[in-house]
Amino acid sequence: MVRIQRRKLLASCLCVTATVFLLVTLQVVVELGKFERKGFQSSGLQDRHTKMEEAPMDLNAFLKKEALTFNRKRKWELESYPIMLWWSPLTGETGRLGHCGADACFFTINRTYLHHHMTKAFLFYGTDFNIDSLPLPRKAHHDWALFHEESPKNNYKLFHKPVITLFNYTATFSRHSHLPLTTQYLEGIEVLKSLRYLVPLQSKNKLRKSLAPLVYVQSDCDPPSDRDSYVHELMTYIEVDSYGECLRNKDLPQQLKNPASMDADGFHRIIAQYKFILAFENAVCDDYITEKFWRPLKLGVVPVYYGSPSIRDWLPSNKSAILVSEFSHPRELASYIRQLDSDDRLYEAYVEWKLKGEISNQRLLTALRERKWGVQDINQDNYIDAFECMVCTNVWDNIRLQEKGLPPKRWKAEDTHLSCPEPTVFAFSPLQRPSLNSLRKMWISSFEQSKKEAQALRPYLEGVREDLTPAVPAASWKEHQVQWRSSSCGPPSEQLHRTVHCSAGKRSCRGLAMRSPSLVEAMCFGFKLHFSF
Repeated sequence: MVRIQRRKLLASCLCVTATVFLLVTLQVVVELGKFERKGFQSSGLQDRHTKMEEAPMDLNAFLKKEALTFNRKRKWELESYPIMLWWSPLTGETGRLGHCGADACFFTINRTYLHHHMTKAFLFYGTDFNIDSLPLPRKAHHDWALFHEESPKNNYKLFHKPVITLFNYTATFSRHSHLPLTTQYLEGIEVLKSLRYLVPLQSKNKLRKSLAPLVYVQSDCDPPSDRDSYVHELMTYIEVDSYGECLRNKDLPQQLKNPASMDADGFHRIIAQYKFILAFENAVCDDYITEKFWRPLKLGVVPVYYGSPSIRDWLPSNKSAILVSEFSHPRELASYIRQLDSDDRLYEAYVEWKLKGEISNQRLLTALRERKWGVQDINQDNYIDAFECMVCTNVWDNIRLQEKGLPPKRWKAEDTHLSCPEPTVFAFSPLQRPSLNSLRKMWISSFEQSKKEAQALRPYLEGVREDLTPAVPAASWKEHQVQWRSSSCGPPSEQLHRTVHCSAGKRSCRGLAMRSPSLVEAMCFGFKLHFSF
């Protein structure tokens, strides 16, 4: 038995020894392998270094080939799609292939595409439209498209027939525009019906102990509509709480004093406490309707409106706003508001449509339903996208017509696409406000000057059209531009005389002078531009 146990112990020792031996041997083999690989790497280092020196040349050749392929692809794309050049850098996009249904166009602000043969349309933002910087000479196949949703005070020249009719396509606040933006400040029907901010009439009556019946909130003072003069006169007949910089007599909380906070919930709740709000536009133009009108309707406040003469066409119901134009004097308006303020039944007639959620204006309902863009809606294109696609689609339609051997369809803007009368002033404007008088005169003189500029600009542009007269050499064209600028501004007392020498461009200059006698005495209160040949 003892002998058997010794044999088992010896066998175990041998097994352990064998295991240790195998482990040591394996470790030696691993270390030898590492050494051999290191030696192999060292021996091949010089050869591989030589290959790495050669690699950049091959890589550069590859990158050049790829860049060439990319450039060829980009060039191929430009040869395949019409180019829409934003002459006003509104979008800031240097290059984008935009898809408009089945059509696609290349949109860019890069002016180096001015003379590219695939450039089909120039897009302008109205506020930035400048007669000193235009894509001239205008070629016969170049369409001009105008996007202008702003007030005429931003650029009066566009509101005169000789200028607005320069454009083929328009997107303006007018219902007559190719892409009407009349409802640009209205998200949809549901916000008008919403009772989220509505303060019950009983609560408003209690708040009247500390609040005026009317509220006025403006910081853009003394605009072309002369609204501050009217409000100033109205204040002599009825109490008005005026926030903002214009005629201010009441302060908003500090966190709401920034004009950007006018869309804040806190601001909405303050305004919603009032019965009436003075909703006065900064300009009087057909269909120019801003948030000043729509906001109080959303908040359940009755707007006392002054602005668009066509506002009746856009009211949610026949009795949803008080129109200033129906009263001969602020005194009469004040009397009517006091009557409504003291009679709940009369007042409620102006908010009944909202309480019942009934909008009877079919024009408004149709406009919101059929418009091809949305307001603050991520599921719809915005109106700039819709404008771009309108132009892109029309350009493609004409390309397809020409491919069939048919003449292209010619689009043209009409003077109804931007309609604003000359600014006027209220006869009762207080004479003790000299700053107001100077501003009123400024808007009127600005309108008159823009009218002269518009009358001179149209024949000037026609004089340098490629399809009407021989092209003017580059040097002569620059000289034309210099003369145009010099004739378009300056003090009224000066008379500016310039001589344009054209050499090869004589016929263009002579044609311009003959077509445009207004250029001889057109701009800036008597500036003159003379041609000699």
